[in-house]
Amino acid sequence: MLRTFRTPTGLCAALALLGCAALVFPQGQEPAPRGKSSYMPVVDTETFDSVVKRMSDAKPKVVAEQKTLLEERYDLSSRAATGVTMTRGKAVQAGVRVKLASGQTWESLAAATPDEIRERGLYPKGFLPLPHPNHPEGGMLFPKFAIDETKKQTDRDLARFDLDFVTPDAFLPEFPPAIFLSTRPDLGDVSQGQLVTSANFFELFNGILNPKQIEGLRLLVTPFPQQQFNATPDRRSLKPSLGVACFDCHVNGHTNAAVHLVGDIRPQEFRHQIETPSLRGVNIQRLFGSQRALKSVEDFTEFEQRAAYFDGDPVIATKKGVNVLERGSQVHFMAEFQELLDFPPAPKLGVLGRLEPGKGSEQEMRGEALFFGKAQCSQCHPAPYYTDNQMHNLKTERFYKPSLTRGLMAVGDGPIKTFPLRGVKDSPPYMHDGRLLTLEDTVEFFNLVLGTKLSKQEKEDLVAFMRVL
Repeated sequence: MLRTFRTPTGLCAALALLGCAALVFPQGQEPAPRGKSSYMPVVDTETFDSVVKRMSDAKPKVVAEQKTLLEERYDLSSRAATGVTMTRGKAVQAGVRVKLASGQTWESLAAATPDEIRERGLYPKGFLPLPHPNHPEGGMLFPKFAIDETKKQTDRDLARFDLDFVTPDAFLPEFPPAIFLSTRPDLGDVSQGQLVTSANFFELFNGILNPKQIEGLRLLVTPFPQQQFNATPDRRSLKPSLGVACFDCHVNGHTNAAVHLVGDIRPQEFRHQIETPSLRGVNIQRLFGSQRALKSVEDFTEFEQRAAYFDGDPVIATKKGVNVLERGSQVHFMAEFQELLDFPPAPKLGVLGRLEPGKGSEQEMRGEALFFGKAQCSQCHPAPYYTDNQMHNLKTERFYKPSLTRGLMAVGDGPIKTFPLRGVKDSPPYMHDGRLLTLEDTVEFFNLVLGTKLSKQEKEDLVAFMRVL
């Protein structure tokens, strides 16, 4: 039948009729890699005891390999910044931690073109996408301090038998973080230094929130079944689990740097690690999800419960116990509370988000001028909240060749939403996947990607300004 079509156009038409048009590519262009299936198996083919033994036996090697990767990419020594702490007093780590290739300096790297960096393999490994501690497996993974306190308060165990969190605590947000409410700025930290859970939320917030908001908070601290923590045998907790609460990751409406994989990319090798973003300032944000561009926190809340908790798979959600929230009440109540979460106070900033005359140091004022000028930060992070509520593609793939590292295929990040920078010193590590450990790393990253050619002094000034936001 195909022989009746004599021209390339006719051949394409014939293939299209046979459902094979996707097999035809422009000359020299290969099809994008794809997995065998987008679907997870529903029926378990291995016993739970066998899975536990197999993955527990593999765990020491998996953890050691991720630690080796971090040590290869970063300087992990603890070096606190002088005179700078997070809101509740935890030290802020200082200095560039990303390691350079032998013989390179940040100045020589910034002077090279993207093509030169790509061809010579000079792009710092710490600037590459960061794989999940076990990327082929993925799933929610919590720092030990969060696991311990949650178990102490609620007797729920968020530990996994197959994996441990390996990023050093010094590079993570303080725990538990403060909570500031936009409706009651006079109260300061309403958490009173406690981790807010199902065990204490009512005592802490009764008399501060209205009943709808209290119900929304109750839902945010209520555990629901999730991919790794549930009652089915394909979980990754030793005992059947009630599940995970929103505030297990977004602890106290902020973050504990728990990691996961995004639910909207296939195959597994191309999925990005996502480091938990802060919920502070949700009321001024208009995009939710690092890449999904959901347009309201209500949409995101419902999406998470229906499928993202289960890696974007509604069939598995049904199997493990999907929590279908009622949009007109439950979702609305949760969103109403989240939109009260405020940024921490920034005493040096005026009502328009800029340094108040006479309050900033000379270095901070120089940093502010750079932020709104030569460094181009304000192009995406304008005052007063330091976000433009848009998506931007930095096209980092200009600087490196695709590579597979510990199960992650690095091919570029694509469009990523602009995260607010208010209170940024409280939210390490940085970027959507946590690849940048300090603000100094972040400045070096954008100096290279944007080609701003900042001097050493200018970089230091810029960091000083961001620490007062």
